[in-house]
Amino acid sequence: MATTRAELSSIASTLTELTQRVTALAERCRGGRDAELAAELFAVERDLRAALRRLGRASSDNRSSHA
Repeated sequence: MATTRAELSSIASTLTELTQRVTALAERCRGGRDAELAAELFAVERDLRAALRRLGRASSDNRSSHA
């Protein structure tokens, strides 16, 4: 079970880093001729944040069921 928790934590860290990178790129694209790209990247950011929340819930549920 510790292996599963460690892997979930690693995935969450990777998703967090990816989210930060997507957000930074979206910010750089905002307000210029890349505004359409920025809008798409902000949508990706929202989806990544939702995935992080779901992963967090799954991780919590997993801990609760094995406590």
